Amino acid sequence: MRQRNFPLRHYAILHLVAIMFVAVPSIGLSADKSDHHTECDKLRLAIQDLADTFAETYSDADSFLSRLAKIESELQIGAPNASNDLERLRSEALLANPLVTQLPGLIVVKRKPKNLNREVLTDRDQQIGFSAGSGREIAMPSNHECNASLERDGYDNEICVLSPLHPNGRLKALLRPDDGRYVGELDLHFDGDRFLFTQSTQENWKIFEMRVDGTGIRQVSTMPDDVDAMDACYLPDGRIIFGSTASYQSVPCWHGRQRVNNLYIMDRDGANVRQLCFDQDHNFHPVVLPSGQVMYHRWDYTGICHIFLRQLMTMNTDGTKQRAAYGSNSWYPNSLFFPRPIPGSDNRLLCILSGYHGVHRMGQLVIVDPSIGWEEDSGIVQRISGRNDPVEPKIRDALVNGDWPMFLHPFPLSEKYFLVSCWKEAKGSWGIYLADVFDNLVLVHETPGHALLEPTPLGARPVPPSIPDQIDLAKDDATVFIHDVYAGPGLTGVPRGTIKELRLVAYHFGYRGLAGSDKIGLGGPWEAMRILGTVPVEEDGSANFRVPANTPISIQTLDGEGKAVQLMRSWFTAMPGERVSCVGCHETPKEAVATGYARAAMRAPDNLNRWHGPARGFDFEREVQPVLDRYCVSCHHETNDGIADFRSEQDGGHAKPTPIGYAPRLHSDMLAATGGKLRYSPAYDTLIHYIRRVGVEDDVSLLTPGEYHADTSPLVQMLMKGHHGVSLDDEAWDRIVTWIDLNGPCHGTWGDVFPIPDHAHERRQELRGLYGGPRDDPEAIHPTSIEMPEPVTSNAPNKPTPVSLDNWPLTRADANRKQETLGPTRAVFDLGAGVTITFIRVPAGQFVVGDSDGETDEHPQQVATIDQPFWIGQCEVTNAQFRRFDASHDSRYYVKRRDRADGKGLSLNEETQPAVHVSWEQADAFCQWLEERTGTSISLPSEIQWEYACRAGTAESMHYGTVDDDFSKWANMADLRFSTGVMNSKGRMMPEGGVTQVTGGVPHLLLEGAKQADTRFDDRHRVTAEVGSFRPNVWGLHDMHGNASEWTRSRYKPYPYLDDGEHDNPNSSDALDRRVVRGGSFTDPPKRSRSSYRQGYHPWHRVFNVGFRVVCNDIRLDANGFDDVTVGRSSD
Repeated sequence: MRQRNFPLRHYAILHLVAIMFVAVPSIGLSADKSDHHTECDKLRLAIQDLADTFAETYSDADSFLSRLAKIESELQIGAPNASNDLERLRSEALLANPLVTQLPGLIVVKRKPKNLNREVLTDRDQQIGFSAGSGREIAMPSNHECNASLERDGYDNEICVLSPLHPNGRLKALLRPDDGRYVGELDLHFDGDRFLFTQSTQENWKIFEMRVDGTGIRQVSTMPDDVDAMDACYLPDGRIIFGSTASYQSVPCWHGRQRVNNLYIMDRDGANVRQLCFDQDHNFHPVVLPSGQVMYHRWDYTGICHIFLRQLMTMNTDGTKQRAAYGSNSWYPNSLFFPRPIPGSDNRLLCILSGYHGVHRMGQLVIVDPSIGWEEDSGIVQRISGRNDPVEPKIRDALVNGDWPMFLHPFPLSEKYFLVSCWKEAKGSWGIYLADVFDNLVLVHETPGHALLEPTPLGARPVPPSIPDQIDLAKDDATVFIHDVYAGPGLTGVPRGTIKELRLVAYHFGYRGLAGSDKIGLGGPWEAMRILGTVPVEEDGSANFRVPANTPISIQTLDGEGKAVQLMRSWFTAMPGERVSCVGCHETPKEAVATGYARAAMRAPDNLNRWHGPARGFDFEREVQPVLDRYCVSCHHETNDGIADFRSEQDGGHAKPTPIGYAPRLHSDMLAATGGKLRYSPAYDTLIHYIRRVGVEDDVSLLTPGEYHADTSPLVQMLMKGHHGVSLDDEAWDRIVTWIDLNGPCHGTWGDVFPIPDHAHERRQELRGLYGGPRDDPEAIHPTSIEMPEPVTSNAPNKPTPVSLDNWPLTRADANRKQETLGPTRAVFDLGAGVTITFIRVPAGQFVVGDSDGETDEHPQQVATIDQPFWIGQCEVTNAQFRRFDASHDSRYYVKRRDRADGKGLSLNEETQPAVHVSWEQADAFCQWLEERTGTSISLPSEIQWEYACRAGTAESMHYGTVDDDFSKWANMADLRFSTGVMNSKGRMMPEGGVTQVTGGVPHLLLEGAKQADTRFDDRHRVTAEVGSFRPNVWGLHDMHGNASEWTRSRYKPYPYLDDGEHDNPNSSDALDRRVVRGGSFTDPPKRSRSSYRQGYHPWHRVFNVGFRVVCNDIRLDANGFDDVTVGRSSD
């Protein structure tokens, strides 16, 4: 079906009209008069532009315009042949474009489509999920495969020259393999006399060169038989960049079955091969920009949803200065294939916009300008065939399926005119077309029954400048200078002085035969995580340090407790001897190099500080188990009923086999040995459910600072409270926090998962040596000196004596009467734009703070006195209310639950949901804003006020009862519904029993918080609910338990303390101390949502499940006895 966003193609062509116009190129008009006008208008614009641009050589413009005026008049009266005449004129006038007529010819690939089901795909192929989407029949690999995934024979194809460029032009064959081998991926030399191409052979894929007259064929690449070479590109200095599978990596989601293509460089004769890109997944389409740099396509998904992030990258020809040019942290577009610089423009590119699954590398023809914007749709200037339509960024896996026409292989002739392969409609075939910015699309040539691909104009082109090499191959390291880690959006809102160190982590990517999700760890990470060490950050945010070269490195910014504030879920790679520099954290490509004094620049680069030993893969058993052996196993062992066993298997623990998804894709040896079930470790099996981490598939957007800060993990929260008297030493804390920050790996090497099949590790190391890869061995297990003291026995503190108070707790009737004596108890503030905020009056009184049966930070209990009544928000502050203060506020999505396999997650952003991802500082600023507009004192509640208001006279753990009572009508907490995903995927590739959440085909075997949920009850919500959806407490306050946790103005300090005002003073000397958060959230079970339960977060921290409500002490009401009084009105 044709899409609405294709103007001029709103209606299907009647069969009769199609027959009438069968001999006429480019027919696709309806009888609608407005369509006729649009069709004429876009042709008129093109003719006028050609006349203005080529005044001397485009001589028939006046005649063309005169004929067009006549045809337009005939269209208005419905003349029978007018539409046919219009298309004939379009073809004649636009193919007279001097950019076309002056070309000596066009090199193209002519290929007969295969019948996939009969000629290609076997039953086994279909069983393991090989794609049969549109494109493979014309030898387009799927969007997640390279040529090495295609069959190497059975092709009917040839390289031809088309001359002249016209529907009646002649195709002359230059090369037609007589053994059914593939030929394609053309790249014409700047001199225009020869070209590179890829050809399959019996052994592998190779790069060849031939002259444009069909002579001088020679093999260029000299790779071993088990290594492929493809997709080559001439460089200005005569060398060649090309793709190769010599990394011996494999596509992770294929579990080691499909090879990865990275970029390499070689001399013209194929000698001196050196690897340039050390990336997780494929690099495609290298092309030289006018600047002399190389643009290419990179796909990565180390902790992001893998079906979305395909970014355009640039680098120098020696591999230095690799950086993102477009698409970093972008949900849209999924892919931009075949980028080519547009002549006459310094920045604009012509690309094919496509999806992930679905049609192969084909899609919409778009103009992209990274100088305008570099993410999402911000730099997409125009869609060809949609000139007047806004670009609509869609979040979808198969993004362009069913979207016509389809395009491939663009080649811009100028800023306005482009050659492209086009498949106009489903029953048609791939032809060569001339497209323009005015939305004309004219057939240049087609051959029925064949696809014409890769239009490459003959002739010389300007040679871009040659960038001198900036590497030193005698070195195996590089230096990195960061001017200011606080610059850029990555650490927005984080106070200066917070970041003390950078942790450097190297990815160790999977092998042929062994890769994929749920191997290094359950539910992530995808890859083995090698901790390299740490380096200091100066007070001004600068850092200067050495890194190993040719290594994909991720940086984590650490606070004073060694906890990651921001995670780089990607990597950078430095070439030997390179000096890498950046402004800050996730700055845009347009940001100028920072100037001014930087402390780190005034000294020699720091060497990496070793992390408890040499650089190595982080392995749970080797790094975390010693901590558990010292602090935990005295209680956590098999003889202690009801308590998880934390012993390693070496000491008698028992790990449970876990079925994984896509097991048929496993290497046959691994499938036979494991049955598609993997084992981790006993303690890992338990503790992995008590940490918050990126996981296997997470948000593509830049993370909010502190999104996965270790403080948000229940395990850390529990240990910070002194779980059963356990007090960890600094090294123990460091090991646990680092495990969380590294995405919770179980295994440190791939050999820990399963013996690497087919000697792939040894072969990878050999190829690294041949082609300039890193010299270390990432599979080596280094002995480390873990000097944990002798195991300790838990010494839980004695249970404190409960505190009693006369006339407390209150009965429900007493609590009601106490409030009723206040008079009016409800006040509404008008915030403007139809948004109001409601306050409830709470009576003065006394109560017992804390819980003698609670956590250690909830006692000793104390009697607190509320001297005066106060007003408190009836509900948590909503997104709508907070946006009256900050219109840009984004509560984001909860990405750990998704309603679609290609969705962002479940929204936290609806107007009536509580505002979350709000820092204490932002909440305090909202209070000040509201105070200014109402003339009334507004603040966050103290934690004493909050607990008093929550309890409403009760002494039990919840205002409605105990933690074992049914809460489904009272509170939105972690429940039965939260314990499952939204989907019910039981596909043939899923694990045993199916799973309830999948992203892009990847099953989520672990759902954050699911194991801690109270599955006895169902509150009907998975994420935050509309405020006020649940029953209030006796004083009329909603959502005091669950929904969103809530900031208070109090600093997080041990009990007992006096609520003397100084403790709650935001301007005190301890203002950076953690602030108390109360109430629990939709992710917390009842035991973590009790009236007395406390947590503490730093004031800058925008926590994913924390919002707030406000209090007011001095609302003045008329003594008229009304319960509902509107007070004040803020300006809009």
